[in-house]
Amino acid sequence: MAKSLVSVSTLILAGLLVTAVPQSSHTAFPVADTFSVPAPDEGQDRHLQSLQAKYRSLAAQLSKLKPHQPYILVDTARNHLYVKRQDEIVLDAIASTGSGTILDKPGEGHDQWIFDTPRGEFFVQSKLTNPAWVKPDWAFIEEGLEVPKNQADRVEQGVLGEHALGFGKGYFIHGTLYTRLLGKNVTHGCIRLNDGDLKSVYQFARVGTPIIIF
Repeated sequence: MAKSLVSVSTLILAGLLVTAVPQSSHTAFPVADTFSVPAPDEGQDRHLQSLQAKYRSLAAQLSKLKPHQPYILVDTARNHLYVKRQDEIVLDAIASTGSGTILDKPGEGHDQWIFDTPRGEFFVQSKLTNPAWVKPDWAFIEEGLEVPKNQADRVEQGVLGEHALGFGKGYFIHGTLYTRLLGKNVTHGCIRLNDGDLKSVYQFARVGTPIIIF
């Protein structure tokens, strides 16, 4: 991946450090007038100073690694998609991402489909208008139907919205018929948006636009 992209693991670690560092190096304890305030523990102070130094170092590294071009950021835990220019949030959209459910593949083996949204660094690889869904095997098996042999029987129109942005291995940012489920982890791995937000992302994005998913 290009060095200009944010390292997802570094981003998560920095976030953890932010939450781990208190606002003050000392904690005030309510005490009665007859008691004195205990001196701060030197070992704790050194640990805190070490965390703060690591945070400052990571923050500086992240600032250099952020994409210089606008990019798409997807938070699968909160089910939000952001369009960003450096630190500016251009769009904050409620999304739906992978459910994490598991479906056994037919046959004697123990293979399974796991319906997660992939995490990592990607790029917009394709932009489609009025996309058709070519249903994979799992879509039929999940419904208890026989997998068709004729490819034309897999094509379903009108379920992905007016636009779709592909980012590899069959994953897309696309629309949904089930807007009431936005904000929930319910998809088979793709990222769903409502029509208005999808149109905004489609107009913003170009082939090559970075997508960072965590």
